Amino acid sequence: MLTCATLLVLFFSLKLDAKVHGVFVGVVGGALCLFLAVFILLCTETLSQRWRTLLGLAVWATHLTMGFTFIFSTESEIPVQPWDQVPFFLFIIITVYTMLPFQMSYAVTLSIISFLSHIIVLSVYLTVGGLPPKRTNHHITNQLLSNAVVFVCGSMVGAFHKVLMEKPLMQTFQDTLRCLGIRMKLEIEKRQQENLLQSVLPVYISMKMKLAIMERCKCKDKEEQQRMVCDNNFHSLYVKRHENVSILYADIVGFTRLASDCSPKELVIMLNELFGKFDQIAKENECMRIKILGDCYYCVSGLPVSLPNHAKNCVKMGLDMCEAIKQVREATGVDINMRVGVHSGNVLCGVIGLRKWQFDVWSHDVTLANHMESGGLPGRVHITEATLKHLNKVYEVEEGNGHLRDPYLKELNVKTYLVIDPRVENFNHPLAVYSSLMAPNMRASVRMTRFLESWGAVKPFAHLQSREEFSTDAMVNGKGQINSMCIFKYYIGCATFIFLCIFIIQMLVTKHVEDSLMLCKAGLMKHPQLMSCIYITLFLFTMLLISCQNEYCCRQHFLLKNKNLADKEEVELCENLNRLLLENVLPAHVATLFVGENKKNEDLYYKSYDCVCVMFASVPDFKEFYTECDINKEGLECLRLLNEIIADFDELLSKPKFSGVEKIKTIGSTYMAAAGLSGPPEQSSQDRERQNAQIGNMVEFAIALIGKLDGINRHSFNTFRLRVGINHGPVIAGVIGARKPQYDIWGNTVNVASRMESTGELGKIQVTEETSDVLQKLGYSCECRGLINVKGKGELKTFFVCTDSSKQQGIGLS
Repeated sequence: MLTCATLLVLFFSLKLDAKVHGVFVGVVGGALCLFLAVFILLCTETLSQRWRTLLGLAVWATHLTMGFTFIFSTESEIPVQPWDQVPFFLFIIITVYTMLPFQMSYAVTLSIISFLSHIIVLSVYLTVGGLPPKRTNHHITNQLLSNAVVFVCGSMVGAFHKVLMEKPLMQTFQDTLRCLGIRMKLEIEKRQQENLLQSVLPVYISMKMKLAIMERCKCKDKEEQQRMVCDNNFHSLYVKRHENVSILYADIVGFTRLASDCSPKELVIMLNELFGKFDQIAKENECMRIKILGDCYYCVSGLPVSLPNHAKNCVKMGLDMCEAIKQVREATGVDINMRVGVHSGNVLCGVIGLRKWQFDVWSHDVTLANHMESGGLPGRVHITEATLKHLNKVYEVEEGNGHLRDPYLKELNVKTYLVIDPRVENFNHPLAVYSSLMAPNMRASVRMTRFLESWGAVKPFAHLQSREEFSTDAMVNGKGQINSMCIFKYYIGCATFIFLCIFIIQMLVTKHVEDSLMLCKAGLMKHPQLMSCIYITLFLFTMLLISCQNEYCCRQHFLLKNKNLADKEEVELCENLNRLLLENVLPAHVATLFVGENKKNEDLYYKSYDCVCVMFASVPDFKEFYTECDINKEGLECLRLLNEIIADFDELLSKPKFSGVEKIKTIGSTYMAAAGLSGPPEQSSQDRERQNAQIGNMVEFAIALIGKLDGINRHSFNTFRLRVGINHGPVIAGVIGARKPQYDIWGNTVNVASRMESTGELGKIQVTEETSDVLQKLGYSCECRGLINVKGKGELKTFFVCTDSSKQQGIGLS
């Protein structure tokens, strides 16, 4: 644009004849309008790739027109020479390769058209229009051939430059796309990470834990990690006290018998649908689900934000849960019910340990709420006097007599009540019609599964946003245009600057103003001695600009490469954090199925295992140790010690010989783990040795837990002892819960392992007879305890593992 404006200014300032130079004025004026329109369109950044190509063609055509205008817009006494505007056309060829946004095929075609048009037009003109003075056909032919050689050489130089620039430019473009992809991936990772962490933990705790994890992930040097651990005498404790809350415990009566008749798929579907419904009821009543323990469900109202109607929320939720189970019972004919207990008080809530984080609550009031459930009645909501005071007579109640059904309530002399449901029973409930659609001989578990599926509970991790697909075309049409517009503007600016330099240099190198006037009046750019100097200078500037362009591209490539590396490191950090979070919610072999590029959460996750060794290890003395007073910050310092115990237990899992042991969860001061979940779900007789080794490995882990607790006792001046129960057999593993997904295992094996712990003795490992047989084959000594009464199982013959003799014989698995 500046070039055209300068030409017009020179034209009018020199008072050239408009009639003679009319074509010149028209072409230059038209070029000025075209360049102005291109500039405006580029500034709007609304052009597609097709329009940019068309504008590039328009710029090329304008240059070509100006070149021929410079040749023929002369006075009659100045003849056209064979070398006229050869440098200018050579400049057009170089521009096509270096400064206009054309592909190689376009550039080659346009360069050929440019120099062929110059040679053909001059050949025809000189042949038809007459030869220049003192020139022959031989001389003209030689001159035109020389022009062709110059043009071909210029085209080769331009093509060579474009080839050299194409590769780094393409690499830069691909790096830009990769950078954008990395950024998108990073954002998705962050969203998944946030959703995952907040689905398991409240925001105020998850943010603290996230920052702590990121600090640990940034420590690449193990020595630095150890130094950071040594700087702190205790592990991080993420526990906070809340007052004036209500705790609800609910248990499905009759579910254990029903579950024994279920296939793995039916059991997981049944649990997910039931607890999904309970999660929906909890959300409607402003309650937070804390944890699922088998078929036991407990939640709290008043967390993390205090609520004045927390007691009413829990009672209303309990009534809604009983109503939901009633609908299931009436629709399916399956004899199940809901027993609910509610108590109001204070809690300590948060996360303890280093692995398998689960938000939990602790306090004497939590223990009391648990016993309110066990001392309640099926189909009723059992509340304490403390909860009744917070209800403000919203519900009518009757005597609960919980002390007659639970020794703990009798010991504390707790007065209890049963809430009277104000809703009138509706025997024509529409869901009751569903039972008529079922065959009378259908198994109870099938009837339950089919009915519960009609509730349509959300599947686990469904709320996590899946990885969005992104393509190169989308990048180019979107953020991928970040370079094309800028580069095209750069090309236009360079071309304008070079054209402006032509005439500025021409005026500067002319010795006298009269010579300049003579040149302009005779014809633009027709002085061979002077123009040689001008075009040499012009190409010097052209090469300088191309060099600047190359340097600019190299700088951009370098900066983008560094940015890509930084983004890659950030993504790796985020992925490490995401993986660590996942593995603290789900086992590693399960986590990959729910979050990641191969995310497959369309179906529920469930697996059936033939042989899994299950362990429950508890610290019963901790219940007596736990007190709530001002000295220990209302029980907070007691939980700090429990956190140290659980964290030390978790650290054992990082040892190679315990790599097959999977922590399932903690239940108060009870530690639950299993071995054999990471292998194939279906075991054959050929794997019997490996199965037996897993049982021995679990016993070694239990012995290591006892040793860890002894070390803690020495440092804390306590006398805690571990009570361990171990059993092995078939189990069902699965993930249930939509908003707060939880991995768990179920089955008779799990129930018996829990009974082995609860009926065991302090400092000993109690196992079943079948597990004892396997351990004795492995070289362990087992002492027969005899027959003991196990709830729900009758009398079982159990054994104690002789841990001292095991240590003396050096029995263990490396």
